Amino acid sequence: MARLVGNPAPHFKAQALVNGEIKDVSLDDYKGKWKVLFFYPLDFTFVCPTEIIAYSEAVDKFKAMGCEVIACSVDSAFSHLAWTKQARNDGGLGEVKFPILADLDKKIARDYEVLVNDSVALRGSFIIDDKNIIQQATVNNLSVGRNVEETLRLVEAYQFTAKSGDVCPANWKKGADTMKPDTAGSKAWFKKNA
Repeated sequence: MARLVGNPAPHFKAQALVNGEIKDVSLDDYKGKWKVLFFYPLDFTFVCPTEIIAYSEAVDKFKAMGCEVIACSVDSAFSHLAWTKQARNDGGLGEVKFPILADLDKKIARDYEVLVNDSVALRGSFIIDDKNIIQQATVNNLSVGRNVEETLRLVEAYQFTAKSGDVCPANWKKGADTMKPDTAGSKAWFKKNA
């Protein structure tokens, strides 16, 4: 997966559940936009709905940054639809505010190097910039969900560095000091922040 970072995002085109309808969705639909593509193992499971709901509840924050959210699992679009029809307090998703790709042939998960045991996707997350270059990739094993606030922070940081040319130190948040990517810039940052 490390070889994906800094390189063009693998293209995908698949059926997806979009606002309660099944439609074809492709990476080309998001030209010129930042994207968060995240994989989850399976519909009708346990940790997965907590992540999908958390991303759905944060989707307006991503959109405010010009970033679209897309989910993907190896289930069918019909399974995704059924899961959204089930109430959240009964293990369902309810309304989801972003597309959920159906990866029945597992090609997308394979291309993004998150397929495990040729059966399900690990919890892979990819930040893809407006030029379709993967800027960040992380993978969680099946048992632990992601932190959506950290994904938001990373999108904001990568967007900032893309515009400014500065680099962001550890734990950077919007408004905090950044540094020029050279020795003098590093020293100036440490002099101010150490």
